Amino acid sequence: MPRTLGVNTWVWTSPLTDAAVRELAPRVKEWGFDVIELPVESLGDWDPVATRRLLDELGLAASVCLVMAPGRDLVATDAETVRRTQDYLRGVVDVAHTVGAPVVGGPAYAATGRTWRMSDGERAAAYRELAEGLTPVVEHALTAGVTVAVEPLNRYETSLINTVDQALEALAPLPARGCGLLLDVYHMNIEEQDVAAAIRRAAGRIAHVQVCANDRGAPGADHLDWPGILAAIDDAGYTGPLCIESFTSENASIATAASIWRRLAPTQDAIATDGLTFLRDLEVSTPA
Repeated sequence: MPRTLGVNTWVWTSPLTDAAVRELAPRVKEWGFDVIELPVESLGDWDPVATRRLLDELGLAASVCLVMAPGRDLVATDAETVRRTQDYLRGVVDVAHTVGAPVVGGPAYAATGRTWRMSDGERAAAYRELAEGLTPVVEHALTAGVTVAVEPLNRYETSLINTVDQALEALAPLPARGCGLLLDVYHMNIEEQDVAAAIRRAAGRIAHVQVCANDRGAPGADHLDWPGILAAIDDAGYTGPLCIESFTSENASIATAASIWRRLAPTQDAIATDGLTFLRDLEVSTPA
């Protein structure tokens, strides 16, 4: 069975708009992708009803990304911020349901870039607070048939959940059917001592996987052990899409947030198309 492959629209644009969806979705389909990954930086940026209609016409599936902008926090914050963040996350779940995406993925715990020191006891308390804050969101996701995929980020983007083991600990009180892990190879390359072993430890809880080179470029243009990574993904029983996630440097805020300071490929299209070719060729040599 061929792997399902996708690409995130952040490769080209931010924030996503209806015009960008209309431009990018047909190209993504023509190149041979199965999935287009759609970020929701703010609710209302793009129309999920119109997008669903377009994707159905193209025969293209969707996944959805949540965005933890400044002020979106579920831990170590005030009750009003938690409430607003929960409202946003429930809204993103509704968007995913509308476009037919089975997963909403991202660091659904604290604003990206927010870091603070914690003792072991403080970290354990933060994980309890996170589970409490996520519970109503996950309950809403379950009713919508959507899974919230929580993403560990590298140490420069968060201090709360950096590794698979930390994520498994934090999410243990929540049902796997409604709340799993988003594994992003970029972050794992920084934080995991053994990427393949960490993937295998996440077996049964992996809800989504994002891929890119170690420098955020096209998968394959890097030092990563892709045969070993894909073998671990298979061993873990994950059968969902592998979505290429990179970023454009044209938007100042997202380039700064993702530390995109230079061109990562000859063109942004090449990040998608070269990555797709590499993953398809690798699939032939190491079938799932």
